[in-house]
Amino acid sequence: MKKFLILILSLSFCFSNGFSQQYSKSWKDVNYAGDTMVYHKMDIYLPPTTVKQTAPFPAVVLIYGSAWLSNKSKGADMNSLGQSLLNAGFAVITPNHRSSFDAKFPAQINDIKASIRFLRGNASQYSIDTTFIGITGSSSGGNMAAMAGTTRYVKQKKQGEITVDIEGSLGAYTSHGSSVDAVVDWFGPTNMLVMDSCGGTDFIHNDAGSPASLYIGGAIQMNKDKTLLASPTTYVAANNPPFLIFHGTSDRVVPYCQSEILFKALQNAKVPSKLFLVPNGQHGPGVHTDTNIKMMTDFFKAELIQKAATKVSSVKTGKSVGFKQKSKGKKSSK
Repeated sequence: MKKFLILILSLSFCFSNGFSQQYSKSWKDVNYAGDTMVYHKMDIYLPPTTVKQTAPFPAVVLIYGSAWLSNKSKGADMNSLGQSLLNAGFAVITPNHRSSFDAKFPAQINDIKASIRFLRGNASQYSIDTTFIGITGSSSGGNMAAMAGTTRYVKQKKQGEITVDIEGSLGAYTSHGSSVDAVVDWFGPTNMLVMDSCGGTDFIHNDAGSPASLYIGGAIQMNKDKTLLASPTTYVAANNPPFLIFHGTSDRVVPYCQSEILFKALQNAKVPSKLFLVPNGQHGPGVHTDTNIKMMTDFFKAELIQKAATKVSSVKTGKSVGFKQKSKGKKSSK
């Protein structure tokens, strides 16, 4: 447990330190739940004036990684992932969420969904074009980004004898949807029951004191149904949005087989998806590169164009259509 805490604190410092304020407008500490809690605050940034695009802006929700141990790290990754998204013309939303010490799963995904509903309910005030909302995150943030994608139309889910409320009823905007249109998952856990068996790490995730077990509320192997309910692979279906997944082959925190498992499930469900395994990439270092970050922004821009084209096509034909199946993404390395 101590090793996990040291690692998470060091990564949070590296990813969040020194955001260089290249945006046209921002709102800080917006409470999306209608309470006073720090873990329900988020920041909203609009693209810089140099971007050749006018309001309202398509949006991407950026979720920090902390092994679910932090409830106030919303600035993490803004200097890298966030700034690149702003420069690409996207509004960037960075929500806090409850930590494992505040509440157990599904509280955290309830928080993320509430923040998305808040955006839809206040789109005009914050210059957000909610016809496209993407989502991304790293590590535990990647897990929740993937959860938001695979559960886009899931309200409740039963596994064995356990039923969880995935959507939740947090905040004043429950009449709005929490669906997202595209997902970029950076090395997130996807089936936590096999993290120890599918690849080597420096930690024992099955231990009762591991972040995954703290998140669930008990040792994951003793709480298999709930662990599966917190795993994105459980919800993979043909109606999931397109996915782009990155994972380093030298990740000693979350083994890269976790991303392979999610990618295989998405492919089997015929969800447009691509996996990029980064040779020698670690848990962030070597994976959050300029090349890969550009690939992320290009992916979101392509999906934005694709959705707009699909909408025009549906208007012309008078039909309701979803995502067109693209050519299958192939597992590759970068």
